[in-house]
Amino acid sequence: MEERSVRVYNGDKTFFSKISTTLSKILIPTRVGINSMMISIKRNNLLKAYNIYKKAKDDNSETKDNYYKKYEDLYALYLEAIDKYIMDSIYKKVKVRSATNFEENALSTYYEVTHLKEKQYMEYKYRKQKYLLELDYQNLTSSGKTKNIEQYNKFYIDKMDSLYKGIIKNYSIQLADSVSSSFNDKFEIYDKIFNTIEEYIANILNIKIENNYEESLEVLNQYDEYSKFLAGKLDNIDRVEKKMLLINFSRKLFTHSLPLVVAEQCYNQILNEIRSLVVNSPNEKKQNIAYKMLLTVLENYNINLLSTKIYWDKPKEREEYKQFYEEYKDILNIKKAKQKATEKEILLIKRDLKFINKEPERYAKVIKLYKTKLVEYGAMKQLKNIAITQDGKYKKIKM
Repeated sequence: MEERSVRVYNGDKTFFSKISTTLSKILIPTRVGINSMMISIKRNNLLKAYNIYKKAKDDNSETKDNYYKKYEDLYALYLEAIDKYIMDSIYKKVKVRSATNFEENALSTYYEVTHLKEKQYMEYKYRKQKYLLELDYQNLTSSGKTKNIEQYNKFYIDKMDSLYKGIIKNYSIQLADSVSSSFNDKFEIYDKIFNTIEEYIANILNIKIENNYEESLEVLNQYDEYSKFLAGKLDNIDRVEKKMLLINFSRKLFTHSLPLVVAEQCYNQILNEIRSLVVNSPNEKKQNIAYKMLLTVLENYNINLLSTKIYWDKPKEREEYKQFYEEYKDILNIKKAKQKATEKEILLIKRDLKFINKEPERYAKVIKLYKTKLVEYGAMKQLKNIAITQDGKYKKIKM
């Protein structure tokens, strides 16, 4: 009797559970429709307030602060509506297994973002806004309502620009905090910076280009160069070049959010990666490819980045760089291409040698490679590794 009663109870529970699930599936479309309507209403109110504020700002009107406050209030209500849509609609659809792959992924990403709240509140604040805006933007674009998308684009790009800048600036502050940031933490932050810049290029810069937004010719040229990494499988050397291009992009897109001192740290991280690839290459062919990329990164770092540096911690370093830059400009005037390439290579590895010699144990293999190259080019003499001892005998010195 006990077993039968258990079976009957479980059967009843399953029965009522099925009814509940069926009712949820019937009611969910209604809830989705209501939430979508509320989002649409709040979005339209937001866009009106945004346009009024922008006009007041452009006209430098005395009432621009009041319009800004109204715009921010409506922006908060708009985000709340999207948040409610996720919890009321998507969550329930996932729960009763009637959600699409897009909705399942949306909920998964939502939880990833909210998880940041405990450890990195500032990152959470920016990323949640970014995520909610992206979700509504995807809903709009999939709806096919072109007029709505055109009206929304200006606000969307403006707001996403400020959110991405906030995220990048937050990472820059974390890197500057040497007390609480360990080596592993910094390594993770570098990756986050690279990934965030890449996200911006894919999600925002693409929209700007497609909608003919005014972008500098330099940014467009950099985008053309970067686009070759958007297809196909990348090896480790390709990834290094891609990171280098991302930092070059950042100097135009996030100049104030990613200060030069942080960009320097990112470049040093890239240099360490490519140095490691050079000395740990499995064969001579791979080593030559990695070595050429090392020279490319060194040139970009020294010429494109350091040439824009205004404040130097040590006057001596500034004078050394000025001397290096003058020598570099002289080399560019050499007419013979092969001689120019050789002289440039010598100059770059001599400069890098000055820095890595400060940590001889860490960079022992790279130092040895650099010295071998300099000896080959006749830019350094090779000393015999022997010495005469007091008793007149020759003794080999460890190099």
